[in-house]
Amino acid sequence: MVRKKPTRIRGPRELDEELVTVSESKVTWLTQEAYSRLKQELDEAIENRPVIAAKINASREEGDLKENGGYHAAREEQGQAEARIRHLQELLRNAKVGEAPANDGLAEPGKVLTIRYEGDDEEEKFLLATREEGAEGALEVYSPESPLGRALLGAKEGETREYELPSGASQKVTLIKAVPYSA
Repeated sequence: MVRKKPTRIRGPRELDEELVTVSESKVTWLTQEAYSRLKQELDEAIENRPVIAAKINASREEGDLKENGGYHAAREEQGQAEARIRHLQELLRNAKVGEAPANDGLAEPGKVLTIRYEGDDEEEKFLLATREEGAEGALEVYSPESPLGRALLGAKEGETREYELPSGASQKVTLIKAVPYSA
């Protein structure tokens, strides 16, 4: 008989502390434009806190909370807004702003990578960065934490790397070019 270890359920406070310590060492490269856009979003979200609180209070006054859909919707909205605020604060706190990476041909965050998959003649171009950085651009954005991003980190132009696909198969990819991103 195999015994499973019981799953420990963590409270919201423990999860927040865990997320903060895990992401503290991550530095995100952002253009000044992306930093300003995210800072404005953060400021607007913080300014909107009283509006959400007023919705909750108004809904609470409508009566029985168990059957009050407006109250539950407002609480859900508040939870999502607070999570986004924490995420933006953490992201902006650890951001390197305006410091474009060197044009040294190495694959690293903040660079546009041109790649070719093994067995494919066409090249693909994408930005290796967070989704927040590339949210406004026309380029596809891949996270450095994605399987492809992790495989290419530190690769030199002309180097072939291999990574595992979700299906479990391996895929080889060659870095053709790595140049700093300019918005």
